[in-house]
Amino acid sequence: MDEDISAYRRSTKPRRFLSVLVLALAVIAGIYIGDIQQNTPPEAPALVGGTKVDMTKEASIGTYSSALAGLSGLAVKGRAPKTNYARTQFGNGWAKSGTCDTRNRILARDLTAVTFEVNSCIVLTGSLQDPYTGKLLPFARGQDTSSDIQIDHVVALSDAWQKGAQLLSPALRVKLANDGLELLAVDGPANQQKGDGDAATWLPSNKPFRCAYIARQVSVKLKYSLWVTAAEKNAIEKILKNCPNEPLPK
Repeated sequence: MDEDISAYRRSTKPRRFLSVLVLALAVIAGIYIGDIQQNTPPEAPALVGGTKVDMTKEASIGTYSSALAGLSGLAVKGRAPKTNYARTQFGNGWAKSGTCDTRNRILARDLTAVTFEVNSCIVLTGSLQDPYTGKLLPFARGQDTSSDIQIDHVVALSDAWQKGAQLLSPALRVKLANDGLELLAVDGPANQQKGDGDAATWLPSNKPFRCAYIARQVSVKLKYSLWVTAAEKNAIEKILKNCPNEPLPK
């Protein structure tokens, strides 16, 4: 009986050692894999138009001689799902620089005869030569009047979300939503009519502004590595063929 037990103990020692060794290697591998996962950037580089781009930084738009040339630099794809889209994906409202928010910064830029609140950047009154309708519009800050003039995202944020912004880092999405290139003070009703339309579904009624409007959309999409749909590209190309030398705003 004792010899049998001794023999059994001798035969199980290598197996116990092997089990302990396997367990130790598994623990080490788990720690290593976990460390890799923790140190992997949350936004991996993506392919836009067949080119790998850093989705944490804006791209250069200075390499194109015109908006029509810049259009060739945009990838053409279908819309991605709108899943998880919310305005908060681009920041919680307007960003602030000191005590001044983006809305008032754009109002001060785009309006004329501007008056401000005492010791503040808050715009109280002014006039807007509205780019979307061509009308001269008065502005007066107030509960019932402020929305008469709105700040439009030239590339609607939900449209941006479906055409590449999902891949951008959160910080870059906030930058996009507050970038002066992307923003215009415009007639409130015209902005509401536009909604989240792209160039294939909505254009300003002020036809002389359409080239500049489309060029701005191309600039924004180049800068933030967004794409266009085939229908959108065709609509943009149709407009820009009437103004082939329209520059890209920066």
